[in-house]
Amino acid sequence: MLALNRMTLEVLTPALIFTALTDKSFHIGEQLPLAIGGVLLILICGAIAIPLAKPLGISRRALMPSMMFMNAGNMGLPMAVLAFGPASLPAFVALWLVCNLLQFTLGVRIVSDNASWRALLRSPLLIVMALGLIFSVGGWHLPAIMMPGLRMMGDASIALMIFSLGVRLTDVNLRDWRIGVIGGALRPLAGIIVALPLAWLLPLSGEQRGLLLMYAALPPAVVNYLMAEQYQSEPEKVASIVLIGNAMALLFVPIGLWLGLKMG
Repeated sequence: MLALNRMTLEVLTPALIFTALTDKSFHIGEQLPLAIGGVLLILICGAIAIPLAKPLGISRRALMPSMMFMNAGNMGLPMAVLAFGPASLPAFVALWLVCNLLQFTLGVRIVSDNASWRALLRSPLLIVMALGLIFSVGGWHLPAIMMPGLRMMGDASIALMIFSLGVRLTDVNLRDWRIGVIGGALRPLAGIIVALPLAWLLPLSGEQRGLLLMYAALPPAVVNYLMAEQYQSEPEKVASIVLIGNAMALLFVPIGLWLGLKMG
C-alpha cells in the first residue's frame, strides 16, 4: 500500500485542498480568529496526549497525532453545511486548512525525527496550500475548464484513504482494540473540553463558536494512519484508534453538534 498511500498524500489530497482554497466564497482574512482557535485546540490536545501515552502502552509519536488531527475534511465539511448551512463552508474551510497545515509540518515531525523541515517545505501538500492561499488572497482562479478534473481528483483521495485504512485493518491485532477504544474516545472528549473555553475567550461570532465546537468533537483523521504507515510509527495501533474513533462519532459528533448549535 505504500505507493498508493504516497499517491493519495502527494497528488490527490493536494488537489482536494487546492480546490477548497480557491473556491470563490473562501476569504481567509475573515476567518483569522477561528483559525487561531483551531491552532490552539490542536496544540493543547497534543499536550494532553503526552502524559497519557505511556500508561496506554503506545508511543507519543503514535498517540499525539491521533489526538491532535481530526477528520475535518470528508466528515467535517459536509457536517458543517448540514448543520449551519452553505454559508458556513468558508469558515469551516479555515479550520480544515490549519488542521492540514499543522498535520503536514508539526505532525510529520512528531511521527518521525528523520523528517527535515527543508524536505517538508518542499512537499506537494505545503506547496499547494501556499498556492491556494495566494490565489485566495489575490482573488485569482484557474480556468473553469480545469476545475472539474481537480475536484474529481480531490474526491478520489477520500475514497482511497478509507480503502487504505481497510487494508491495514486486516492486520489489526485484538490486543489493540483497548487502545482503539480509549484513544477513539479521548480525541473528541479532549477536544470538547478544550474548545468550550476557547469559544468564549476568542472574538468569535455565534456561528464560528458553533463550528469550533463541532470541529472539536470530530473523530481522528484517516490521514493519521497513512502517516503512521509511511513512517512506521505503530500503524496497527493508530489504525485501531482511527477505526473505533470514527465508529464512536455516532456518539460524540451529535454531542458536538448540539453544543455547537446551542452556542451558535
